[in-house]
Amino acid sequence: MSTVGIKELKNRLTHYLRLTRKGEEVIVTDRGKPVAGIHYITSDEPVLSQDGRLAQLAAQGKISLPSRKVAGQFKPVRYKGPSAAQAVIEDRKRAR
Repeated sequence: MSTVGIKELKNRLTHYLRLTRKGEEVIVTDRGKPVAGIHYITSDEPVLSQDGRLAQLAAQGKISLPSRKVAGQFKPVRYKGPSAAQAVIEDRKRAR
C-alpha cells in the first residue's frame, strides 16, 4: 500500500495508476490526513454508489438498514449560567 499527497498524485498520476494495475492500493492524503483510496477495478467488479453498496450488504444479511427515518432537526437546549469555559476555570481554581 502506498500513500501519496494530492500534489504528488497530480504530478505523477500515471505512475500511481500503474501501481494500482499491479494490485497495489494507493491512499491519497490531504496535509497528511487520508481522504481517498485508489484501487484496481476488475471487469467483473460492479461500481456501486454508497446507497448501492449498502443495499448489497443488506441483501447479503451483513447489515440491516434503518426501518424509519431519523428525526429532523434537533432543538438547541437553552442554558442560563456561566459558559462551559468559565465553569472549567472555576473548577480548576477550586481544585488548587
